[in-house]
Amino acid sequence: MIFIIDKNPKNETFEALMDLAFETCTEFHLVLRRDMGNIRALDPILDKFKGSLKEMKLESKWASTILEDDNKAEVYYYHADENAKKVVKELSNSLYEWCLSGPNVLPEDLSFFKDDSVWLVNCAHERESYINTDDEDEIQRLKNIKGLKISEYPR
Repeated sequence: MIFIIDKNPKNETFEALMDLAFETCTEFHLVLRRDMGNIRALDPILDKFKGSLKEMKLESKWASTILEDDNKAEVYYYHADENAKKVVKELSNSLYEWCLSGPNVLPEDLSFFKDDSVWLVNCAHERESYINTDDEDEIQRLKNIKGLKISEYPR
């Protein structure tokens, strides 16, 4: 089942969603688009995640985007561990803050993976995200997050 996130999760709602994502998933990614300005300015932020880094790949496709014209981005894959959860919560209080444009410049498209499948897809600059799960316990826990506005979208 796909659950569209209808409203940007903020503050306590974002924290509760991150708690569930880090509990449910084994990894997540962050993206630096080379065509979006001085991405090296984000190195201090990436350093905060260093202990959780699995790998960085140059890719033209990730959870929420496919680039054209052979463009590539730096896609950083991380373990969904306690260190990373702490850093995510320190850096942001909203799902749609994870983009290079805006007052709080962060790496793009914080998205999570469970068992090598995308679980939370986030395209922050488009303000679009969804969760992909058929697990009844996860669905119930999503529905119980106070303030989380989701719509069921059958496949």
